[in-house]
Amino acid sequence: MTIFKKKIELLAPAKDVATGIAAINCGADAVYIAAKKFGAREDAGNLLHDIQKLITHAHKYYGRVYITLNTILRNDELDEALKIINDVYSIGADGLIIQDVGLLELPLPPIPLIASTQMNNDSIDKILFFQNIGFKRVILPRELSLEQIKEMRAKATIEFECFIHGSLCVSYGGQCYLSYAIGGRSANRGACAQPCRHSYSLLDENGEFLAKDKRLLSLKDLNRADHLNELIDAGVTSFKIEGRLKDIAYVTNITSFYRKKLDKLIDNRKIFKSSSGEIAFDFTPNPHKTFNRGYTDYCLCGDKSNLASLYTPKSLGEEIGSVAKVGKESFALSTEHDLKNGDGICFFDHSQVLRGTLINKVQNEKIYPDKMYYLEKGTVIYRNYDTAFVKILEKMPCRRRIAVSFALEETLDGFKLGVRDEDGNVASYSLSTEKNKAEKKELAESAIKNQLSKLNETIFKCDYIKVNFKDVYFIAFSVLNQLRRGAIENLLVEREKNQPKSTGHVLVNDIPTPIKDITYLGNCLNSKTESFYKRHGAQVIELAAENGMDMSNRRVMITKYCVKKELDLCGKETGVLHLVDEDKRKLLLKFNCKDCVMEIYFPPRE
Repeated sequence: MTIFKKKIELLAPAKDVATGIAAINCGADAVYIAAKKFGAREDAGNLLHDIQKLITHAHKYYGRVYITLNTILRNDELDEALKIINDVYSIGADGLIIQDVGLLELPLPPIPLIASTQMNNDSIDKILFFQNIGFKRVILPRELSLEQIKEMRAKATIEFECFIHGSLCVSYGGQCYLSYAIGGRSANRGACAQPCRHSYSLLDENGEFLAKDKRLLSLKDLNRADHLNELIDAGVTSFKIEGRLKDIAYVTNITSFYRKKLDKLIDNRKIFKSSSGEIAFDFTPNPHKTFNRGYTDYCLCGDKSNLASLYTPKSLGEEIGSVAKVGKESFALSTEHDLKNGDGICFFDHSQVLRGTLINKVQNEKIYPDKMYYLEKGTVIYRNYDTAFVKILEKMPCRRRIAVSFALEETLDGFKLGVRDEDGNVASYSLSTEKNKAEKKELAESAIKNQLSKLNETIFKCDYIKVNFKDVYFIAFSVLNQLRRGAIENLLVEREKNQPKSTGHVLVNDIPTPIKDITYLGNCLNSKTESFYKRHGAQVIELAAENGMDMSNRRVMITKYCVKKELDLCGKETGVLHLVDEDKRKLLLKFNCKDCVMEIYFPPRE
């Protein structure tokens, strides 16, 4: 019986080519990056020649590069979007992440299509629809539970991509209009102003504040490192790290962390990574040492409590310990620590306001900060900048090498070196040269193997060398070097020729869409999207909010997160609740307890 192994993909973000290359070097099987426009992150565009450089690097390891073009588009942007798609396809991009289905009405090249999480892929009916119109993959909403993913996998064959780490949007993807309603900056157009990270107060129907000046919509960061096995069992094949605005240090640390976690699973399961090469790490990755607001698995296993970072939207870093003593210029911790000069620390004062300072000196048990304000006995200290750790990350502490084996044999007029890589690619190089038998056979064979294994200037590492001689020969280092270089050059040609390629194809059909009446929640902003829905049996009754809609009394957010649950008010009689923002706007809250979701409605214009 043939046993088919399951390929899984670690997918990392790249705000630019340097970050993308770092992610590949640290073990990402694929990266996703924006082209110059329409990438859902206004400040993360990239030029074509830079993307080509990243694709070339990734493809050496049979890695992949996906292009994000996941904003909704106006009519006057469709031609430019199509040109971008054709351009990235022509340089070898491996997939296209989109939100606007109007693109499917254009003459797209055969690039695999990935349905963005902004398309709100929250039901099996939607997922099957995308599968049946030619999408290769859907990016699952962060809100889905393991059980929901399993149920969907039982009915669908399309690839599932799932977020496992990074910042969390509080709203369902594609269904947040709060930023647009407040100031015209649209999340669906890549310009979100992140009002969810601001302060709010919770007001009951009697005008009493149930919570005041807290980050009531600001979620902790996602971390599903302890659930990778379960996600594999549930049918996920692509594990996605969020963070296209994050720096190289963050991407290096987090990608390395998940590479090591997944490799341990690969060692024990009939699964393997979907790219080539082994990673050598010069450091121990730690997700607490780079940007994080505290962590949550975000309802993956059913727990919907303690999801918010109520007191700050900023990074806390790692907890170090609590203050045991406070002096005039220094303090001491109750536990051992490794704080160093230049480290950044933060803590909450007695009013739960986040404070921060730098460490000027550490002497014995005494820690001398730049500022002593607000420090008290019992204060919990976090390190949000680890100087030594950052220095390690700046040195690019990961090396990726593809395993090869060599076989050296003699020919009638010289020698032939064969090489085989871990992906099964085979090449060889022959050289005519004088053959001289070695006097010291063991020493000669050892010298041959030592010289052939010198691959430090390549993307390869030597795992095994077999010398197939009847007699052992003395071979000059210059000859061995030439054989090695020739074999490796030919192997690179074979690798490029045999690189796995995936094509996509839009299936032009009239399969009915699950939603028949497309309101502003369908994010239709152009005539091609209208045509798409019409062909699939739906009617656009409202254009997207970004067409200029007055959002008064309209739903501007739907979220799995519930402020009543977070504040331990679930099941208690509170009457009508409002969130009051920093500009005194009163946002109406509605609670669908049957489906356990919260909705936010924008107030009427004054």
